[in-house]
Amino acid sequence: MQGPLCLWLLLLFYGSSFASPYDGPLYDSSAYTKCKRRPEEPLYGGGVLKDEALNFQPIVDDSGSTVYWPAFVLQSLTQGTLYSFSSWVQINGASSALVRATLMTEHTTYNCIGTVVAKHGCWSFLKGGFEITSSSNLSLLYFQNSHDRDINITISSASLQPFTKQQWRMNQQYKINAERKRAVTIHVSDEQGERLQGAGLMVKQVSKDFPFGSAIAKTILGNEPYQNWFVERFNAAVFENELKWYATEPKPRQLNYTIADQMLEFIRANQIIARGHNIFWEDPKYTPEWVRNLTGSELQSAVSSRIQSLMSKYKEEFIHWDVSNEMLHFGFYEQRLGPNATLHFFETAHESDPLATLFMNDFNVVETCSDESSTVDDYIARMRELKEGGVSMDGIGLEGHFTIPNLPLMRAIIDKLSTLGLPIWLTEIDISSTLDKETQAIYLEEVLREGFSHPSVNGIMLWTALHPNGCYQMCLTDNNFRNLPAGDAVDKLLKEWQTGVEVGQTDEHGAYSFYGFLGEYEATVTDGKKTAKSTFSLCRSDETKHFNIQL
Repeated sequence: MQGPLCLWLLLLFYGSSFASPYDGPLYDSSAYTKCKRRPEEPLYGGGVLKDEALNFQPIVDDSGSTVYWPAFVLQSLTQGTLYSFSSWVQINGASSALVRATLMTEHTTYNCIGTVVAKHGCWSFLKGGFEITSSSNLSLLYFQNSHDRDINITISSASLQPFTKQQWRMNQQYKINAERKRAVTIHVSDEQGERLQGAGLMVKQVSKDFPFGSAIAKTILGNEPYQNWFVERFNAAVFENELKWYATEPKPRQLNYTIADQMLEFIRANQIIARGHNIFWEDPKYTPEWVRNLTGSELQSAVSSRIQSLMSKYKEEFIHWDVSNEMLHFGFYEQRLGPNATLHFFETAHESDPLATLFMNDFNVVETCSDESSTVDDYIARMRELKEGGVSMDGIGLEGHFTIPNLPLMRAIIDKLSTLGLPIWLTEIDISSTLDKETQAIYLEEVLREGFSHPSVNGIMLWTALHPNGCYQMCLTDNNFRNLPAGDAVDKLLKEWQTGVEVGQTDEHGAYSFYGFLGEYEATVTDGKKTAKSTFSLCRSDETKHFNIQL
């Protein structure tokens, strides 16, 4: 099976000019989120763990005590290699527990390379990975209960598969070519249906199917250079703060949507789609002060008015709404209105704007697995609760505020989230300002490639709204709209992920074929003194798109 797949990868990536076959591993996106009676076979046949025995190793915990946890002893891990890791986990001594995989090298400890909420009596799938900053001759990969509870952890079907950076990029490109592009054949004929050989043809992509955008703020209003810069690049936007409750109703019953309306006019005028962010924010720090002082029926009345006012005013204007922002980390409304408050928010929002996709949106889901408030299994469990409660048209929002990205972990987590079959968006991508601008750009490109190459990611938003004093964490330009390194990285990818102008002639069958990124196209055909223009769309499909133009 691997041979034909590799050949397909080559044909898509190199066309007919490849020099040598790719014989590296193909990334296995398999993932499971339900507990099983028996573990599945290990991915990659176990990879480098195929013949490795699991032992109990003494680990000194944070309190200084020595605890024995199941572990693999690993030889010769190399810097610059990306490792995809997975295993099946079962516990005894508790009904369920969060199990964390940790890597200890000669130089440092990587606190979390994957987690799973494991259960008693069935097997749960842990998927993660890592990339180390310096090579290590001897390392320890061990499993522990994050709360140091007295439980027994059993491991089965463990796998560790290394990829060189080139192999990882090849796998990304394979997915991009398979999922973000499509084969096209344009047929040219005369009015009698005769095929026309040698007809000149020019095809230009005029819009992209994949939503790629950025946050904007009120600073874009009246700022023509900013507006031009934005429109030249992006087909999607999200308002950074201007729709949040504290912005639209700073005092009770004093509603003001003026700024949001003006921003929406800019969006409409330039045919840009927009996400609605947000209806409620569970962090009390960003809840209007007057709302924080409400309780019981007064608070219930206020939240009902908020949904009714916002959703009726902007019905069918926004493609998404982040309904209850960062609900895995905070619980302002459920603590005051009861455990069904969030479900009520989703139900009411859906009734108010049934065509908008309603999102959970949270941080530290793909950025790390060290945050126990937002592990991938916690996210999935919360989504399932909402689904069982009757929430419809729900989506997965992953903020993506990265410091040092762990690409194998990021991909593994999206693999697990993909099992829900819901739209996934990276909603607030940036890189920490603790890093220099050149490093920000390197990491940003890595994160964007990882997101764009994953078939389940439906859109990417950057959190780079420009203010006179800078941006939240990362800017793409200076205040004169000269690109910073991160802006250069974005422009490079925008160019790479767009079909260049295709110029050629029809063959002996009156046809011209090419691979194009999904989106809208204009085609111009010339034969002698006759010229015809037409448009066509490329949407996702495994089949070749056939399009006819008549002269």
